Amino acid sequence: MSTLFSSHLPEFEHSAHKRAQILLPMPLASAFDYAIPADMALSLGEFVEVPFGPRRVNGVVWGLEQEGDYEFSKLKPIVMRHDCEPLNDQVRQFIEWVANYTLFPLGAVLRLVMRHGDALKAPKGIIAWEKTNALPENIRLTDARKAVLAALGQEPITNAALKQASGASDGVIKGLEKAGALCRTSLDPDLPFDIPNLDRKGHTLAADQREAADQLCEAEKGAFLLDGVTGSGKTEVYLEAVSAVLARDPSAQILVLLPEIGLTLPFLKRIEERFGAAPAPWHSDISGAMRRRVWRRVLEGQARLVVGARSALFLPFKNLKLIIVDEEHDAAYKQEDGVLYQGRDMAVARGALGGFPVVLTSATPALETLINATEGRYRHIKLTSRYGPAQLPELSLIDMRKNPPQKLDPIKDAPVQPVWLSPPMVEGVNMSLERGEQSLLFLNRRGYAPLTLCRKCGYRMKSPHSDTCLVEHRFENRLVCHHTGYSIPKPNACPQCNAVGGLAACGPGVERIADEAAQRWPKAKLEILSSDRTRSPEKLKAVLNAMRDGDIDILVATQAAAKGHHFPGLTFVGVVDADLGLAGGDLRAAERTYQLLCQVSGRAGRADKPGRAMLQTYAPDAPVLQALIDSDRDKFMAAEAAGRISMLFPPFGRIAAIILRGSDERGVQELAKSMLESAPRANGIEIWGPAPAPIYRLKGDVRVRMLVRARRDINLQGFLKDWANAVKVPSNIRRVIDVDPYSFM
Repeated sequence: MSTLFSSHLPEFEHSAHKRAQILLPMPLASAFDYAIPADMALSLGEFVEVPFGPRRVNGVVWGLEQEGDYEFSKLKPIVMRHDCEPLNDQVRQFIEWVANYTLFPLGAVLRLVMRHGDALKAPKGIIAWEKTNALPENIRLTDARKAVLAALGQEPITNAALKQASGASDGVIKGLEKAGALCRTSLDPDLPFDIPNLDRKGHTLAADQREAADQLCEAEKGAFLLDGVTGSGKTEVYLEAVSAVLARDPSAQILVLLPEIGLTLPFLKRIEERFGAAPAPWHSDISGAMRRRVWRRVLEGQARLVVGARSALFLPFKNLKLIIVDEEHDAAYKQEDGVLYQGRDMAVARGALGGFPVVLTSATPALETLINATEGRYRHIKLTSRYGPAQLPELSLIDMRKNPPQKLDPIKDAPVQPVWLSPPMVEGVNMSLERGEQSLLFLNRRGYAPLTLCRKCGYRMKSPHSDTCLVEHRFENRLVCHHTGYSIPKPNACPQCNAVGGLAACGPGVERIADEAAQRWPKAKLEILSSDRTRSPEKLKAVLNAMRDGDIDILVATQAAAKGHHFPGLTFVGVVDADLGLAGGDLRAAERTYQLLCQVSGRAGRADKPGRAMLQTYAPDAPVLQALIDSDRDKFMAAEAAGRISMLFPPFGRIAAIILRGSDERGVQELAKSMLESAPRANGIEIWGPAPAPIYRLKGDVRVRMLVRARRDINLQGFLKDWANAVKVPSNIRRVIDVDPYSFM
């Protein structure tokens, strides 16, 4: 419901009214002044509708003033106030903190909270029925009418539910209404979420789990690192903390952040089993109706337990009291478009502003998180062994220089195809199949082949107006750019030299590995798990359930299967290319490789059968791989830290990226030069660049990057603000500042 004022602006005595600063969910740096009508009472954080140019938009009351040095008659009046809960002080402070940290406009951050503005107005009600106080005399009760009355309970029931329960038609129901036996009512379609049942108990905890859970249950504020090996039961530990917080405060709300939808779907079921109530879900694939329902119920404080992706951090919580960041190391917590932020770090800031605990969990914590724990900013809680009888898998390296793949016997009249699995890897799968156990073949590369080129002229198939190669997807017979979304059917002839049949697939993707696996093990039940093949939540859930239930013998997967999943029958993991993540200039390349390989290896042997993991590599002496084999994470992280210290890279220094992008190449280059010349002088700050981005042309634009490196004690945001204000950016060029960048492409 909303209180709507007349569209004709009322006449009022200017001296009798106040003005309000209204922040709009747009890329605007500050709020706008509006007049408050005489018959409207406002408080900070309330949602209002105001005129903005030729249209009306929703905004939030960001400030209130009784008097001021302004001409009141020039202020446009607020049109209406929405009848709903306001944004509380914590949420508004968080919005301001994020804007100041990321250097994005205040209104752009507000948009993260208000992107579902249609939820401000209650939706149209659903027709429902309930009994009248007394059954009318002399009413004729047919069997159909009796069935309808029998289906009615104490609470109103929707028309659809009543028809299904009674088997009656609309005519029968309307006849009972006309006779006075039923009365019509309206129900809110956004049903409340069930309240978690705190009397339900979780799994019995081991001694170390119990100790860890007790520490989290007693926490009142601060950041915690729950650092446990794969399969150590971290989830059960932090769910005890969730239960404790909900028990202490009847109005408390809890947020559990997960990096990907692949983890979210099974986790929702796990929460429902633990607390007897489905949590409020928040991720990109929920329907618009569910999105509105979750947003409204979170604002009201009725949704007690929310599970979602990084954007759930910006839901308008009324009484948030605990945040869990699961798989906190995952790069998916970094938002790479729109407002650029690191969800893990923003969660810690949200907890500090609200004065409540934040729990970061991982088997492979980020170096930044480990350093914060080591230096005492976070409390460090460790789980060093797997839960129950499960043991960590046996890891081994396969030197591909000594164990090259052996070619398959060619099918009659078919060309010999390249192969990618070494003899030890093949033997590992064979042994798993013989025992009736499951195998996972892992390659973090989607599609069939990452590159398609002409064997005659050497032409590489690329996305138009971009320096990006097209990836072959053989099941769809298309070439796809994973950066721009461009897609075409695979041509029969080379676009450059017109050679027919000359286009060749180079290198493997998961589809190509699946082809080889199908030839090697034709009787095995095989499935592919990647974001390209499981675009819908239903398909993803089906594959995960089939793997969990043992209906798949060999799963060929990307990182979609690498973390957080529990497959009891999986005992063998084969990593096809352990060197893949080590290439490029990413400062976190080795760390990410270690995390990914550790996580995917940790899928093996999580139940009562021992697990094994084999990693194919051409660089077996690489420190990251030796650390994995030696199970010496601390030694590897110490070496990583030493390298970062020498370069003053995070967490021992700070960096920010400035990206200039536009279709006018000369204009972009000149702006980059002008920016470099106008950079403020500051001790402890270095500017690298400008230089062409690794992907220089993208969707017709050229991209130039600069990197700013600063000591930890430097006010980097202040420096960047002064620098940005010193140079005017032409309207045809976009400048983006990325504080704490994760992508260097």
